[in-house]
Amino acid sequence: MGKNNKKKSNVIPAETYLRLPPLADASLADQPIIDTHTHLVSTFSTYRSKYKNGTLYTIHDFVREMYRDRNVRAIVDVWCEAPVLRTWRELADSALTAEDREQKWGGIDYWFVMGVHPHDAKSYNDTVEASILEAMAHPRCVGWGEMGLDYHYDNSPRAIQQEVFIRQLKHAVRLGKPLTIHTREAEADTERILMEHVPADHKIHIHCFTDSPEFAQRLLRHFCNLYIGITGVITYSTNLNTSNIVSQMAMSDGGPRILLETDAPFMVPSNLYNSIPEIKGSRLPLCHTAMIPWVAEYTAGKAGHPWNGADIMKRANENAKTVYGVQ
Repeated sequence: MGKNNKKKSNVIPAETYLRLPPLADASLADQPIIDTHTHLVSTFSTYRSKYKNGTLYTIHDFVREMYRDRNVRAIVDVWCEAPVLRTWRELADSALTAEDREQKWGGIDYWFVMGVHPHDAKSYNDTVEASILEAMAHPRCVGWGEMGLDYHYDNSPRAIQQEVFIRQLKHAVRLGKPLTIHTREAEADTERILMEHVPADHKIHIHCFTDSPEFAQRLLRHFCNLYIGITGVITYSTNLNTSNIVSQMAMSDGGPRILLETDAPFMVPSNLYNSIPEIKGSRLPLCHTAMIPWVAEYTAGKAGHPWNGADIMKRANENAKTVYGVQ
């Protein structure tokens, strides 16, 4: 979502750098990581395409090895394609028992949400909807999404985006499922549709927020269980909105109503490179869940005193429990 205009090297750093250096802040390292929005299939696919000789051959391999000793507690995987990728069930079923989660996922709790992204709204139909409704009954499913409106790319006609958004919202509200919302450059329509079709106390995650702080404040005032998703895009010089809303929320009585997420494989936090001076001038080709502490650290800087990175992670983890029941 965010763009970094700095000149980048075409040289891809060695795979070993994806495993990340130790965190300098011990209090930050002590906080468990909960990534409330990641795309595991896309992340693994990007890894395999960028590292042809990579040493990890399955999604389970990737999660176990990349997140080993990184204090990753839980991930919320996002399925938002139309038609629905049938591999969702294979991954979800592999996390049904504690024994499977220990053996296949390295002890990490795997959860997922499913919906149709506004880019794919033009492909939404009764068959797609039936597949999503089937997934909603799975014990590892914690929400409906991501869904919403994207007027930046307009990959689907706006009228269809709105129609599909409303259709999904009605089902999610009826089922009592938390909402994972994608909104970009569509403030008026997103606000109108949410306020018309969603109860004020429904649980809502506005994923990877980059729109105006004023828009965020209106949503936060109206929806008491709405939280703002913070990704690595907060660290990009091309995006000031996310930092501004964090600063505003930090000054409120209740503190920041935020969730931490990666939106992996997208948006590597730029402050991570301060911890890897050996690859100065190069860029990692993908983001992943273990990068969350760098997002938290930067977010704390924008929240200001008395917030530090560990406080931000703790608060975000509490909020993840509130929204998704993940802990």
